[in-house]
Amino acid sequence: MPGKLYLCATPIGNLGDITYRCVETLKSVDVVAAEDTRRTVTLLNYLNIEKPLVSYHDHNRKEKGGALLERLKNGENIALVSDAGTPAISDPGEDLVALCAENGIETVPIPGPVAAINGLIVSGLPTGRFAFEGFLSVNRRSRTELLEKLRTEERTVIFHEAPHKLLNTLTDLRKYLGNRRIALCREMTKIHEEIFRTDLDGAIARYSENPPKGEFVLVVEGRPAAEAQAEERAKWEEMTVEEHVKMYTDAGMTEKEAIKAAANDRGVSKRDIYNVIKI
Repeated sequence: MPGKLYLCATPIGNLGDITYRCVETLKSVDVVAAEDTRRTVTLLNYLNIEKPLVSYHDHNRKEKGGALLERLKNGENIALVSDAGTPAISDPGEDLVALCAENGIETVPIPGPVAAINGLIVSGLPTGRFAFEGFLSVNRRSRTELLEKLRTEERTVIFHEAPHKLLNTLTDLRKYLGNRRIALCREMTKIHEEIFRTDLDGAIARYSENPPKGEFVLVVEGRPAAEAQAEERAKWEEMTVEEHVKMYTDAGMTEKEAIKAAANDRGVSKRDIYNVIKI
């Protein structure tokens, strides 16, 4: 009978955030697969747990993934942990979970801390709909393409960032997104935890004068509705009424629907639009 892979969420800072279920799982498995075995040893020592450790990280995921799969097939239960927080999110564990899914190995989530979600809930920004982007690519082309797409993203957007890259990231966000509201959540759950709510101009000003320290979760406001409306209005203000209606019919609307939509845009009656296009 094959074993199970347990995805164990571990503290992102404060060791007291470990869940009872996670502790019991770490005690029960045959082996712990860790992104950084040194950090995991510290956690296991804190919990008075002794378990064999296997290194599984970004640079050995292909080699070790197959070996871990074989151990699972042979009946061993394995706990997967990341450096901190929930494994398989912006994490090589994603590949191991996919490998298990392809091979019929049961995967069990053991819930716990997630830095991105904790940043979101204290941000003061809308939480109903959000997009998680993790770390921005350091490749300039990939980075620019993503930021161009995010310019029209209406959901709250969450990033991770390291202190030495923070100012460059804030500058790029300002360039492509405009002066959005942002919450900078630093060293979450640790002694020096700090939540700084401002806008991108304010964030750039602060960290230009005060070099950032610690790991950051950045929670950025989605595109404001007023901005989207203004841009949409700018599109059709330069159009003739006929062009405005055609824009909607080309998008698949009937002529009647297009006339109504154009009338709503322009704040006039449907008859006013109809009279122009039927002249």
